[in-house]
Amino acid sequence: MLTKARKMFYRARGYYAGQLNGESFRLDPYHSKFWRKASAGNWEPETFAVLDRHLTPDHDYLDIGAWIGPTVLYGARKARHVWCFEPDPTAFRHLAWNLELNGIRNVSAFGVALSDRFGMARMASVRGEPGDSTTSLLNDATHGTDTLTIAWDQFAAATDLVDVSLVKMDVEGAEYSVLPTMLPWLKEHKPALYLSTHAPYLQAYERAGQMQALFDALSFYPICTDDRGRTVTARDFASETSLGRFGTYLFTN
Repeated sequence: MLTKARKMFYRARGYYAGQLNGESFRLDPYHSKFWRKASAGNWEPETFAVLDRHLTPDHDYLDIGAWIGPTVLYGARKARHVWCFEPDPTAFRHLAWNLELNGIRNVSAFGVALSDRFGMARMASVRGEPGDSTTSLLNDATHGTDTLTIAWDQFAAATDLVDVSLVKMDVEGAEYSVLPTMLPWLKEHKPALYLSTHAPYLQAYERAGQMQALFDALSFYPICTDDRGRTVTARDFASETSLGRFGTYLFTN
């Protein structure tokens, strides 16, 4: 009853007053449970540590798979400019709301999906709830929605990305098709790459090959660490353990 009353209060007020890694924000009241967890420091502290380490006021940040905006909001306080993508229309609506609640003006947010081509694609949440954090282009269930996709080359050609110091990619399995299209740009500029992998979303027979190909393609980065800061080798990256979980890896120079 108390939890329900709190939710009603937040929604009547129009925002949840929370914190992200010590920074105060006004946050949309419809995700108060998540914001409460994040405010307590119990949501991905390692991710905020990466943002702190690689974002500066004279560099930009690229967030591919922004969801409702926790990393975008925090990144906007640390970076000069943030470019972000979130194709799920429900999540994007809350992302835009959170930016507006905080008067953030140094973020360019796009409600489209980065892909390997321009077109239309079907996507759906793995859990079946619109706007949750598992919406994937690999899932085209009937409860999903259509989204516009644009190719990386199209975006990069229209945008000045020379000063991007960090790329975060969390695209629920689309990384295996999108990341290869970014390789020439990544090789040239070598921003830190904070990559989430989703091998369990792939067919079992293709997981090892896809993970190995991804690691090999990123071999121009001399350092790869996991979310605990441990060095990751090619064997680790495509191990049985990695194939069965959702991993997060930081590629740096």
